[in-house]
Amino acid sequence: MHLTSSRFALRPLVLAAALAFGAFPVVSPAQTTPYVATDGTLLSVSAQAEARRAPDIATLSTGVVTQAADANSAMRANAEQMTKVVAAIKAAGIAERDIQTSGVNLNPQYKYGDNQPPTITGYQAQNTVNVTVRDIGKLGKIMDALAATGANQINGPTFDIDDAKKGEAYDEARRAAVEKAQTRAQMYAKTLGLKVRRIVSISEGGSFAPPRPMPMMAMARGKEAFDTPIAAGENTLSVSLDIVFELGN
Repeated sequence: MHLTSSRFALRPLVLAAALAFGAFPVVSPAQTTPYVATDGTLLSVSAQAEARRAPDIATLSTGVVTQAADANSAMRANAEQMTKVVAAIKAAGIAERDIQTSGVNLNPQYKYGDNQPPTITGYQAQNTVNVTVRDIGKLGKIMDALAATGANQINGPTFDIDDAKKGEAYDEARRAAVEKAQTRAQMYAKTLGLKVRRIVSISEGGSFAPPRPMPMMAMARGKEAFDTPIAAGENTLSVSLDIVFELGN
């Protein structure tokens, strides 16, 4: 907290989130307001609040790595296997818009000897796609199907929240942070024998903390094996506010 008393205090107004609180002015985050003149005392309060939500979207990367004696054979074998993997992804109900190639690589493989220049022993081809899964309940089964189809690289998943629901969660955290700041400002004002006149400015910072993804290599499962277990947990969305209050008699 920062407490000052001045006749002319300068503060920017930067929070459109104040829509939910009619007393707050509405401006773009890129704008600032003219200088604010006051004969009161300015109190700067920082408050932070969180909202938790169960994720409803998962992303993972999957692909195929193949090796052959020559570059053409490595690429052909990779294309053949990757075609099956992509077909399995689509068969699992993943839409075209949720499948995106993230990289195709071809690299020579070298053999190194003492006091000898390296020699090429073959080539390695790699094709990787990013997949968005919008039904988390099917995630384990989809990953197993990929491995069974020939994907020998699977990394993820990373969990996220749909944009609309994420917006609602951030608003919940904003309201909670404002309430914390207001309660603290009232306490300071009462202690000083003053009253909270108004809010002079608000600035916002936020963060999104998804569960940390753990890379994994999926293996083909047996006929009686269970689906790969997936625990989505909860994502935490945090908002921090710096609010300047004007105190006075």
